[in-house]
Amino acid sequence: MDERLPQPDLCNCLAIRKAARHVTQYYDGHLAPTGLRTTQFSILARLKRLGPSTINELAADLVMDRTTLGRNLGPLERDGLVAVGVDPRDRRNRILDVTETGAERLAEARKRWTDAQHEFDAAFGGPQAAALRQTLAVLVNTELRTPEASEP
Repeated sequence: MDERLPQPDLCNCLAIRKAARHVTQYYDGHLAPTGLRTTQFSILARLKRLGPSTINELAADLVMDRTTLGRNLGPLERDGLVAVGVDPRDRRNRILDVTETGAERLAEARKRWTDAQHEFDAAFGGPQAAALRQTLAVLVNTELRTPEASEP
């Protein structure tokens, strides 16, 4: 074995991405009958909770870059679940809001999401699931600096 190669079982990023894909597939399966994917559900739920928000505000809250958020907003806007308007505070910005149709779809999806949450907690363990969410929240708030492109 070449010791210079990274060992996959020691890679934090790979472990987190594998777990994220595993859990996302699970939640996507529960949400499938609603026509929403987990990311779309998260966008609608956060936007409903935050109220009308700019793309930058929503992207920051979801820890998502604007481009990825934009790609996920397209189908939501096309399906009439999210409305995009002009921000009255700054007409250069766009403001996002959940439509009535979006709120109805979110309510339908929330029931399935709740089922997924309960099943996850039962399979993984309620206390472990709570500890996992707490650990992940700490991770998201950890100061990790992205290296400049010129750094080796």
